[in-house]
Amino acid sequence: MKLNIKPLFATLLGMSLLTPAAVQAEEMTINIKQLKMHTALKIAEATIEQCRQEGVQIAVTVVDRGGNIQAVLRDDLAMDITIPISKQKAHTAMAFNSPLSQMEGRFEGAYSVPKIDGLVISAGGIPINVGGSIMGGIGVSGAPSGEIDEKCAEAGLAAVEMDLQMEGM
Repeated sequence: MKLNIKPLFATLLGMSLLTPAAVQAEEMTINIKQLKMHTALKIAEATIEQCRQEGVQIAVTVVDRGGNIQAVLRDDLAMDITIPISKQKAHTAMAFNSPLSQMEGRFEGAYSVPKIDGLVISAGGIPINVGGSIMGGIGVSGAPSGEIDEKCAEAGLAAVEMDLQMEGM
């Protein structure tokens, strides 16, 4: 009886490619894009400008994907309390990857998620989402309504959105 070695060799070769060494050859890090400080500042400035056109003085905070502050601006006459509120709105919008106006009323009950310190479920915060990747959040506080806060945040994002989309391609 003659043994055909070629199929046996091919099978053994194929199995050797499935060893842990082949699995370890995969990348072991993740490349994460992050907003540059200049981009965060441009968002904040455009947000302030939109709110000035609305006739209101606000604070705006831009956070990165980890919730870390990248830019904070408070207009001349905005109350000091607007700074921490804008930060919390930016962080919450980033964490949930959702405009806060879409989250109002979503959580009910004494032990719901918004009871966690630092989260604010109130219109005026939007995520910075580029090509399906969360890049950060924008939070605005100081306008007479959350809708105006959010309109200003949207204008801030619009100031850089096209450039971010083009860079993501």
